[in-house]
Amino acid sequence: MLLRISGLIDWLNERVGHLSYWLILVAVLVSAGNATMRYAFDRSSNAWLEIQWYLFSAVFLFCAGYTLLHNQHVRIDVISSHLSKRGRAWIDILGTLFFLLPMAIAIMWMSWPVFVQAWELNEVSSNAGGLTVWPARLMLPVGFFLLILQGFSELIKRIAFLRGLIADPADKDEGPSLEEQLAEALRKERGETA
Repeated sequence: MLLRISGLIDWLNERVGHLSYWLILVAVLVSAGNATMRYAFDRSSNAWLEIQWYLFSAVFLFCAGYTLLHNQHVRIDVISSHLSKRGRAWIDILGTLFFLLPMAIAIMWMSWPVFVQAWELNEVSSNAGGLTVWPARLMLPVGFFLLILQGFSELIKRIAFLRGLIADPADKDEGPSLEEQLAEALRKERGETA
């Protein structure tokens, strides 16, 4: 049952991550449009700049759980690379229990009243022509909630791995990285020209 719950959490963060890809495109279009208006027509608005910040924040916050799902968070592998898969699973479990979850829960908990206050006061940016602030304030607890959910999912998977119920969830073969693809393309090019 817990593995099914983990699968649902993984599905949710996968969908949120893929939807967030589109926010990057929107941010680029807004940025290009704003720059064009500013330099070509000498017109600009703080609202457009704030929309860019909101979009960047949304991508960063909403993709934290997605990044954890794909095991792409920054890690210090100096020690863990010398451990067995079971040792690495224990490090992930302890790190999740004692660092990730307490930090994410604390930030979500502390950011909620800030959002509620902005909502109740209908807070507006102090910049001339700025936007309503509460949507940006809401992104913080929502993003950390998604990260907390994914932390629980990863915890379930690591414990299931240690119990022999599933394969190592850290062994996610997602193909070669962009750097590896580039290196392979350069090797092929050198081989063709040599």
